[in-house]
Formats: sequence, structure tokens, C-alpha cells
Amino acid sequence: MATSLRSIPETIQELWDLLVAYTKQETIDPLRNIGRFVAYGVGGMVIITVGCILLSLAVLRALQTQTGDLLAGFWSWVPYAVVSIALAALVGLAISRIGKGNVGTAGELKR
Repeated sequence: MATSLRSIPETIQELWDLLVAYTKQETIDPLRNIGRFVAYGVGGMVIITVGCILLSLAVLRALQTQTGDLLAGFWSWVPYAVVSIALAALVGLAISRIGKGNVGTAGELKR
């Protein structure tokens, strides 16, 4: 059995190439792949935010017009308080749903 002995510079060069390939595989490639998920997340966030703002303005306007003179004068602050409390509850619900998730053995999220 003949064993091939490599010189030290060849071994060092091979180890360097292995290190560079491993670094690309474990850092750069996953960062490139995550861009799609970030784009969908940001797009969804913008759409939901605009929808919540428009819905809250619609509720505010409905409370101001449909209650007539009941919420006029001193009580004109009530529609603003109702909408503010509803939005605060919505934010609280969103924050309560944030979690780490179940991480699988391969680093992927389980559903």
C-alpha cells in the first residue's frame, strides 16, 4: 500500500480552501436565502399596518357621525379613547403572540 504524502504548503492550502468553503456555506448562503422571507415579512407588515390605520379611522368617523349629539361637546373625546383602547388591545394581542417557536433538530421551525 502506497501512501501519498503531501507537502505542508499543499495541506495548508487545502485546509484554507475547506475553511473558506465552509464559511460560505454556513454564513453567506443562509443570509442570501433569508432575504425572501424578510421581504414577505416587511410587505405583510406594511399591508397590515395600512389596513389597521384605515380601519381605525373608519371606526372613529363612524363613532363621531352615528352617535349624533350624544358624544358632542364635553364627550367628544370618547370616540378617540375607544379607538385608542382598541388599537392598544390589538398591539397587546400582537405582542402576546410573539414567541420563539419550536426549533427542530436541523434548526428549522416546527409547525
